[in-house]
Amino acid sequence: MSTRRKVSNLLGLAVLGLLLERPMHPHAMAAEFRERGLDHAFKLTTGSLYDTVNALVRAEWISAVEVTRSGNRPERTVYAHTPVGRQEFLRWLDELLRTPAQEYPRFVSAVTYLGALGKTGAREALLARSAALRTLIDDARRAHADVLDGGRAPRLFVIEVEYAVRMYEAELGWVEEIIADIETGALEWPQAVATEAGELRG
Repeated sequence: MSTRRKVSNLLGLAVLGLLLERPMHPHAMAAEFRERGLDHAFKLTTGSLYDTVNALVRAEWISAVEVTRSGNRPERTVYAHTPVGRQEFLRWLDELLRTPAQEYPRFVSAVTYLGALGKTGAREALLARSAALRTLIDDARRAHADVLDGGRAPRLFVIEVEYAVRMYEAELGWVEEIIADIETGALEWPQAVATEAGELRG
């Protein structure tokens, strides 16, 4: 059964995962995230990364092991797992893999009220999403191939990109089915909803 963690931000999980490989300073972590395409899986900004690192230090899951300086650049603090941090990472990871959780993506919230846009508005919005999903799929596949072909990381370290592509593909398939159903009339708009949508858009 899950318990409340000192750090629950999933970016914390990502930091702990990177530190399994070697001790790193936050700048190197950010570079690794972007190089491997992990910034698609985790919400990453410079501020959020440093906030997460500080939270992990306060929780005593990581600790500073070295301070480095290169030329005139600012000092950089290198972090590594503590024994407790490694245990917490493994426990957290095991729980996330074993236990499906109810999530609330923004898209599902919007789909709930698709009818309000009317047939034309709904079709246009979904066509735009379809195009955006195709771009995301292409970009993710390209980034994944670049990492593997360049030998920058083994497949196991970027396998989440494969999962993300499958999720995008599944969503794209559903979106395109709904577009087709709108176009053929298989997805009907009740007259009252269609009238109201037309009035709102007019």
